[in-house]
Amino acid sequence: MAEDHGYEWKGTTMDYAEHDRTYMGFLGLVKYGSIAIVAILLAMLVGLIMNAGIIMSVLAGGVFFVLASFLLGGSTEVKHDRPDLKTHH
Repeated sequence: MAEDHGYEWKGTTMDYAEHDRTYMGFLGLVKYGSIAIVAILLAMLVGLIMNAGIIMSVLAGGVFFVLASFLLGGSTEVKHDRPDLKTHH
């Protein structure tokens, strides 16, 4: 079992820049997706529970989405163990 079976691993280097771009894209998707879900729930609350009408519900959801995106859309710092992988967006 421990003898050499002729397989030689030819590992490639990882593309850290592409990995970082993919990770930052995923974080953005999660952030803005979460904001959108909360905006939809807020619009449903205003329109269905408070009986404010469709225009007010869409307006409330839209205003919340814009404000939350502005407040949370600032710089994102990803902290890694390796100092050469730190990025600031």
